[in-house]
Amino acid sequence: MAEKSQAQRTAFGGGKVILLGEHGVVHGRPGLAAGIRRGVMATVEAGERHLLECEPWGLKVEPSPDREGGARGEATLAHAFAAVLDAYPDSPKAHVRAQIDLPGGAGLGCSAAIGVAVVGALDRLYAQVRSPEAVAEASMAWERVFHGNPSGIDNAVSAMGGVVVFRRGEEVRAVPLARSLWLVVGNSEQPSSTKDMVANVTALHTADAAWVDQRFDAMAALTERGEVACAQGDLALLGRCMAENQEILRDLELVTPRLDAMCRAAVSAGALGAKVTGAGGGGCMVALAEDEAAAEIIRQAIDRVAGSAFVAEVAPSMTAQ
Repeated sequence: MAEKSQAQRTAFGGGKVILLGEHGVVHGRPGLAAGIRRGVMATVEAGERHLLECEPWGLKVEPSPDREGGARGEATLAHAFAAVLDAYPDSPKAHVRAQIDLPGGAGLGCSAAIGVAVVGALDRLYAQVRSPEAVAEASMAWERVFHGNPSGIDNAVSAMGGVVVFRRGEEVRAVPLARSLWLVVGNSEQPSSTKDMVANVTALHTADAAWVDQRFDAMAALTERGEVACAQGDLALLGRCMAENQEILRDLELVTPRLDAMCRAAVSAGALGAKVTGAGGGGCMVALAEDEAAAEIIRQAIDRVAGSAFVAEVAPSMTAQ
């Protein structure tokens, strides 16, 4: 196999935010998600043994066929590493270094970003060429170790980037952007369990299906309007959709006081809309800004309330093809 430069052996997996429709997607409604250029950079080289290093976590693992032994996080990583390596039988040993720039368990798709980056780096080492969609599919082996039966949206957005519409059981669809989306993501630094939040919303649905379905349908309508807003460059409309989605999430008991305060601070600082992103009950929020300068003002406002915030641009050139 011809030698490749180190640059060619580097791959990126991006994080994601859900702009509209979370929780409704669990019940068959569409959602609107955006990939962000903060995530995981993986670099690979041939080694004497298979090894995965994750920084800044300080973890080094060798592939393992099960999750037994070692600390819980290490065992899961080792099992996920083994799962993706199964797709490269009889290949030379690989030493992968993953530099992680996303908080774990915060609703930004950290585990999927690691998987996409690792698969992408291994593809480069083993001279495999495949589309972003194929990389996303290959990295599902990784994501299943972490989440059992994931929808696949995190992997798809991580690998494809841009803005997409997704509905469970259907092909992910790219959304064209007429102009950049300037997003400000704030981390409440409160732990959030997707499993628990989904269970809570399911319990609400069991208690009053008509009331919850009405809210799911409203989020589906917001997703459709948000897709049009992205394609037309109507940021004001997209911001209003996000604000309405936030009120639905509040109805579903997913907005914590800290997340609420962060969203209110963002709007007071000029955000066009702000909402919880992901499962809720903790984790992150996302705000939409008019431009880069406005985004920086909003970031500072969120930082004064709680957690740490960062600015992410989703440009038309980043849109999935």
